[in-house]
Amino acid sequence: MAVSLRDEAFDPWAALSAYQAAHPEWAGRVGATAVFVGTMRDFNQGSAVQGMLLEHYPAMTGRYLERLCQEAMSRWDILDTLVIHRYGELAPNDPIVLVGVWSAHREQAFAACRYLIDELKTRAPFWKQEATDEGLRWVSPDD
Repeated sequence: MAVSLRDEAFDPWAALSAYQAAHPEWAGRVGATAVFVGTMRDFNQGSAVQGMLLEHYPAMTGRYLERLCQEAMSRWDILDTLVIHRYGELAPNDPIVLVGVWSAHREQAFAACRYLIDELKTRAPFWKQEATDEGLRWVSPDD
């Protein structure tokens, strides 16, 4: 299980590949890898968005994401999880979040991945402020 909060850009596909390569003990045990990559859109709530500031409280957010991954590992028969989440200044098309789940079976991997991203999106302690043509605005977790 790995959780990483980053203030710099990252390549989700390279991170996923590197994490999997660092686990040769999985050879023959992984039948499914479920992945979600979230990127910043250039629109929201009917407005063009030029950028976003994503803020968090590091200790709180890190602990929350770790507990979330532990919960997924206890609820589903999965081998491991990886969550990488950006914070700071973001621009449209920047990757914001990567969730990876490895399992012997796709059903378990899909279910755990969906759970992780849904919980992360709605409950993780992040605060989003968008820059639009109308000015700055704070965004709720549902948007």
